[in-house]
Amino acid sequence: MSEPTYGIVENLAALLPEIPAEAIVSRKVYSDDLLKVTLFGFAAGEELTEHTAAFPATLHFLSGEATLTLGEDTFEAQAGTWVQMPAHLPHSVLAKTAVTMLLTLTVTK
Repeated sequence: MSEPTYGIVENLAALLPEIPAEAIVSRKVYSDDLLKVTLFGFAAGEELTEHTAAFPATLHFLSGEATLTLGEDTFEAQAGTWVQMPAHLPHSVLAKTAVTMLLTLTVTK
């Protein structure tokens, strides 16, 4: 029998432990030469301060509410919010409530 050519995670939330107060937790979901997928859990009030990514990225907010800054623009994100960002765009995430967010980096060479 051959190895499957796909990956499946039946419950993303189960990959994260309980998020302690004043913490951000991350877990690698998938990684290959083209994609890097990481699940983040934010305690309420926690922030990823402004930074950039070397590769294009998408953010998918799975639960909670956050203030998201993309360049000069600020948005309110909630469960279901999806964002595509080019490489090197300054961005930050401030969790207003406990937040679960999926980050996908598209590796370019």
